[in-house]
Amino acid sequence: MQPFENFRGIVLPLDRANVDTDAIIPKQFLKSIKRTGFGPNLFDEWRYLDHGEPGQDCAGRPLNPDFVLNDPRYKGATILLARDNFGCGSSREHAPWALADYGFRVLIAPSFADIFHQNAIKNGLLPVVLDKALIDRLFELAGGDQPLELEVDLHGLKLHPGHGHEPLGPIDIDIDPFHRHCLIHGLDDIGLTLQHEDAIAAYEQRRRAEAPWLFS
Repeated sequence: MQPFENFRGIVLPLDRANVDTDAIIPKQFLKSIKRTGFGPNLFDEWRYLDHGEPGQDCAGRPLNPDFVLNDPRYKGATILLARDNFGCGSSREHAPWALADYGFRVLIAPSFADIFHQNAIKNGLLPVVLDKALIDRLFELAGGDQPLELEVDLHGLKLHPGHGHEPLGPIDIDIDPFHRHCLIHGLDDIGLTLQHEDAIAAYEQRRRAEAPWLFS
């Protein structure tokens, strides 16, 4: 997993509540488990005017001009702003895969579905929970003529607004210390296990000596 580095990014305002994982990445795209290649099909049913299928070239598909992901103001956005209960529905890990493959690194909402929240962190995404009044303010600013930029400081647990939005001031963010450690160091479950690789190897060597018949 890629370590989480501090960065500055454009905020894309997805003004919808209860966005479920089937909306994030529709079920027909769940055939692959490669973790990559899902970005072009992120929010597929909202993003395009036709029906998408796996392996389809998305370059020539008709775009929905009313969907925020297709708004040129938010080209290259890396921070997704949403409403309550983002990531509800099924527990498919393809949802954070699609968000990350598109280029998002931070998700901001008043609340996230529990399983999605865990899956996001395990795939290098930072889910930030903020109160609704602040979320409303961010939507107001992100929907203006000048896109809202935020500097994400995971080490200092702050969001700093970019040029033109300085009066918003630094925003405190809260994250479980263990999750913060994993994101900063790029540790998923496999990475955490491999931190004990020497102890695992020593155990296996000892077991071979104690019970060689198990390894014949």
